[in-house]
Amino acid sequence: MSREILLLVDALAREKAVEKEIVFTALEMALSSATKKRFNEDVDVRVSIDRKSGDYESFRRWLVVADDTVEEPSRQIALSEAMQSDPDIQLGAYSEAPLEPIEFGRIGAQAAKQVIFQKIRDAEREQTLNDFLERGEYMVTGTIKRIERGNAVVESGKIEAELPRDQMIPKENLRVGDRVRAYLYKVDRAARGAQLKLSRISPEFLMKLFELEVPEIEEGILEIKAAARDPGSRAKIAVKSNDQRVDPIGTCVGMRGSRVQAVISELAGERVDIILWSDDPATFIINALAPAEISSIMVDEENHSMDIVVDEDNLAQAIGRGGQNVRLASELTGWDLNIMTEEESQSKHEEETELIRALFIEKLDVDEEIADILTQEGFATLEEVAYVPLDEMLEIESLDEETIKEIRERARNILLTDAIADEEKVENAAEDLLSLEGMDLDTVRVLATKGINSQADLADLAADDLVEMTGMEIERANKLIMKAREPWFV
Repeated sequence: MSREILLLVDALAREKAVEKEIVFTALEMALSSATKKRFNEDVDVRVSIDRKSGDYESFRRWLVVADDTVEEPSRQIALSEAMQSDPDIQLGAYSEAPLEPIEFGRIGAQAAKQVIFQKIRDAEREQTLNDFLERGEYMVTGTIKRIERGNAVVESGKIEAELPRDQMIPKENLRVGDRVRAYLYKVDRAARGAQLKLSRISPEFLMKLFELEVPEIEEGILEIKAAARDPGSRAKIAVKSNDQRVDPIGTCVGMRGSRVQAVISELAGERVDIILWSDDPATFIINALAPAEISSIMVDEENHSMDIVVDEDNLAQAIGRGGQNVRLASELTGWDLNIMTEEESQSKHEEETELIRALFIEKLDVDEEIADILTQEGFATLEEVAYVPLDEMLEIESLDEETIKEIRERARNILLTDAIADEEKVENAAEDLLSLEGMDLDTVRVLATKGINSQADLADLAADDLVEMTGMEIERANKLIMKAREPWFV
């Protein structure tokens, strides 16, 4: 009988081109499943096959749990009871009792075969998937084999992939038998069906299509820097040339538009704007908003945003239908873009100037005339007044040296007072917040400046709010907030 097992394992391993260990494991599961049928209750059975001799043993086992937590007596055993036979046993271990092994030849052959072949099929699928992923092929081309609940199952060689309905280009009508291209955006190994998830709406799909159509990209002469899409309607792609002799836009367009037209056809008529990439953000954004003409740009580095000023005649074109043009330009460049007219820009500038002016009057205790001079000279914060080099401030003809030094001293004193107040907030918050698992002093400092001074304050926040305040990962934010909320559930 032992020899029969070894021969079976060897034959199946060679026939299915899988490791012998996989077949041994599948056979143990089959024997375990057959052994369980001896019992009228749901039991846990372990079967162990000796890999060299083919001999096997069977055991019934119980999970060791705390004395007052036994919920399934057929599969669990109290720690005190388990210790009677094994004094060293620990919680979470298994207490086992030997069973008389079931006769291999009398196993329900069909049940055993199903378990073995299912295990082998899983192993084959895993191996096929690994072989595919090792090739690094993110562009998948295949045939639609079937449609399941609106999702297309795409067959590519031995691989099956799923193209979900929400990853199809809007209004495209894909049918069984159609050849289709898509981008591999996710691998879900836990999925029972197709583990590869495809997309035809991701920016990466657009980029891969250009790589296929434009050989200069694969050669490294051209480089795709970014892409943004409104699937089925419009897209923008930013390209850069690594060779000054090569025009990146013309190369991507191709002779008589052949290259870009091939991409557009694959995207069901989606219009594609090819944008010249630039290291300078303002220049890049001007290119991204073309053909709208830009009058001026005001950059806010701190908030990573730009105010784009255009003539009234260019406003609709810059914004685009339903805000499409500015939205795509924002996604492409990574900057928040605010499109406005000259009048709106002037109004915003006046409001900001008035706020800065009021800040100087209140904090520096100066009159309106001095506040106006400071704002007209371009000062916007107390830090600038306090720490801009003295010789630069002395160039202000409207203020004498004594007044300038007095203003600077007042600004520094206020900043010092605010810093001490912030430090006191941190000290008040530190002891309570630092007791939370996963909290650190830098985060406490940031939270204190936002008015979050206790675990109770933190518990009232949403995870998104905490991420916005601190820039931390959403997973960490969730854990911290749940820790802060633990007293709620006591």
